[in-house]
Amino acid sequence: MGGGSHSSCSRYSPCVFHSRLLEGDKPWSKERLPLVEDRVRNRLDQLCARLGDADWLDGAFSAGDLMMASVLLRLKSSGILGEFPNLAAYVDRGEARPAYKRAFAAQLAITTGKPPAG
Repeated sequence: MGGGSHSSCSRYSPCVFHSRLLEGDKPWSKERLPLVEDRVRNRLDQLCARLGDADWLDGAFSAGDLMMASVLLRLKSSGILGEFPNLAAYVDRGEARPAYKRAFAAQLAITTGKPPAG
């Protein structure tokens, strides 16, 4: 698998980011990064295929979608999520859900020590 995108999926993830951030100064980092990218690419390809054109992973919106959207949200800052049209739309749908907004606000309150707004 080369470095370009294929199907509707691509190659970067939080795992790749963490590899660069936490291991980037190691002498073996450059050799390891392609392996990490290939593993991430494979998993994202599987998720792309599993979601397909569906709105949610298992029919109706569920806690699983809430959790998966929050994981995939980490890809946004890398710009890579845009290379996964079905996953980008999935995250957008998840973020728009009231349950997602409540869960995000609750987690933010824990992280910041401030109560959720509203």
